[in-house]
Amino acid sequence: MLNKNLELAIETSLKAGKVIMEVYDSVIEVEYKDDKSPLTEADKRSNAIINSYLKTSLIPIISEENKQTDYGVRKTWETCWVVDPVDGTKEFIKRNGEFTVNIALVENGTPKLGVIYVPAIKTLYYGNVEEGKAFKVELSSHDSSMNKVLNSSKPLRPKKNTSNKVEVVGSRSHMNEDTLNFIEALKNEGKDVEIVSKGSSLKFCLVAEGNADVYPRYAPTMEWDTAAGQAICNAVGVKVISKETNKPLIYNKENLLNSYFLVSK
Repeated sequence: MLNKNLELAIETSLKAGKVIMEVYDSVIEVEYKDDKSPLTEADKRSNAIINSYLKTSLIPIISEENKQTDYGVRKTWETCWVVDPVDGTKEFIKRNGEFTVNIALVENGTPKLGVIYVPAIKTLYYGNVEEGKAFKVELSSHDSSMNKVLNSSKPLRPKKNTSNKVEVVGSRSHMNEDTLNFIEALKNEGKDVEIVSKGSSLKFCLVAEGNADVYPRYAPTMEWDTAAGQAICNAVGVKVISKETNKPLIYNKENLLNSYFLVSK
């Protein structure tokens, strides 16, 4: 049996994925927010669906597309959802399929449950940190039942790297100087470095499922970009460590911007 909040998050992500793909298969019209980031009808519809489902839990929601609640109120929240209705809107606009729905449950600043759904390929990742388990599911329909999800789930296992090769997750659009320096340092240690590219929160999934060793993120992200991925990684023993504090990233901060971080075993 799944934790009821994890079950709710999974069901919600599938419903959101369905409406996202309805937009994806039509003409995509793009608006731009004040910070110049793109916004589509998919972001809006997905956000509406997610809010309508998650509010039944009576747990407050931090979503990229919601008006943010004042920190004076938020700091009293012991538990909250942290949501990105479409993570990788740029990937969505490019129609490369590498965009996700991210839903995490955070308790006292720490992600406890995480769901990442990839609607273009109907692939679901989910993890429960307290149980120390995370799974990947390949579905045939956004309308799949919870029984179907459970019966099709396969455990995620990070790589046990015993070779000299290090697979580094690199963003298609954020390979900056700091990241290149990180890669160069590995090479100087005599490592054979291979770059693995993915968009959106799928970068976390690559490490959690053993298709990469490390994900250095030396570029800005927000809490909703990382909370679900961190939960899935933490559930299988992969750490998401702030380069600023040398501790795990924390959530529901006054400033929702993350520090740079490193994802590794």
